[in-house]
Amino acid sequence: MAAEGEEVVVNKNKRFRKEKPWDTDDIDQWKIDQFNAADNKGGTFLEESSFATLFPKYREKYLREAWSAVTQALDTHHIACTLDLIHGSMSVRTTRKTYDPYIILKARDMIKLLARGVAVGQAVKILDDAVACDIIKIGNIVRNKERFVKRRQRIIGPDGSTLKAIELLTQCYVLVQGSTVSVMGPYKSLKEVRRIVLDCMKNIHPIYRIKELMIKRELAKDPKLATESWDRFLPQFRRKHLKTSEKTAKKNEKLHTKNEVRQTAGLEPVKSTAKPEKRVYTPFPPAQQPRRVDLQLESGEYFLKPHEKKRREERERKHKQTETTAKRQAERAEAYVAPVEDAAPTVEEKRKRKHKELEQADGDEPPNEGKAGKKKKKKVREGDAT
Repeated sequence: MAAEGEEVVVNKNKRFRKEKPWDTDDIDQWKIDQFNAADNKGGTFLEESSFATLFPKYREKYLREAWSAVTQALDTHHIACTLDLIHGSMSVRTTRKTYDPYIILKARDMIKLLARGVAVGQAVKILDDAVACDIIKIGNIVRNKERFVKRRQRIIGPDGSTLKAIELLTQCYVLVQGSTVSVMGPYKSLKEVRRIVLDCMKNIHPIYRIKELMIKRELAKDPKLATESWDRFLPQFRRKHLKTSEKTAKKNEKLHTKNEVRQTAGLEPVKSTAKPEKRVYTPFPPAQQPRRVDLQLESGEYFLKPHEKKRREERERKHKQTETTAKRQAERAEAYVAPVEDAAPTVEEKRKRKHKELEQADGDEPPNEGKAGKKKKKKVREGDAT
């Protein structure tokens, strides 16, 4: 307690901070209240705001047919719209009856979505305050055309399964069209979808992000984990780039293991590929190589008929396939080669070995002095008795 007459020292960063009795836990800070005409205290706007966007040629027929639905949806918010088929553009503008200052931006997003291939029934939902949109440009991320098409198809997945999973987990509408991805949904989910799409174009498969979202959705159900960090539950996907020395060590280790298996099986070890010898530098250019036609003339292939050429190519291809198949089977069979083992001795070998041991133990005893000799002695005694 400070003594009387002494001033309490207050942190200068908190001197203007006041208690907020109205800010309680039961208030949703992210809730967006609907804007009505009564909320506009200023009346009509002083200036007219307008936006325009171009659309591709293939969308002209659809937009002409669905423009009445677009006009009807914008009329409820007192926004005027124009479809210019000559210049291939759509435009929206405010009128004297417009009371919501933000609705013109929503109308701008709507015509952007229509130009990117979104259906009218879906694009109209953007006029709702709780729905936002994001158009992700993916055309300039990958330079190679084939690679770009493959990665774009990876977002959709087989039969659209990956795209459906993204929509279910994020509660968004996603449309992949040309070099853009159009997304509609809540603000938080737009961030997740953008992350998935951009990572996919950077060669990170969407299944990793989908798995992470599924884990987060299950963790959100547990109220005990609301104040804890979820990093220990989330999978860590890291791209491993090996150095040249690590690659060489890994290759040598693999070769050593293979040679051990071959040595156990009684086969010759495989030698590591030696470095190619350095060529001797010569200032003279190499001799000109013969043309393909010259080689065909030399071998006689040039004078063959088309069906003979085709038959010859098929024969060479089959021969090459047979050689490759045999080589691969031999490589696979190396791991299953049984090691060289000493065979167990047969009954005859055991008998001979025992016979030799008996001879060495007693050199004077005749070889037939075994059971047979005892039997003969027994017979002789029986004859004497009679």
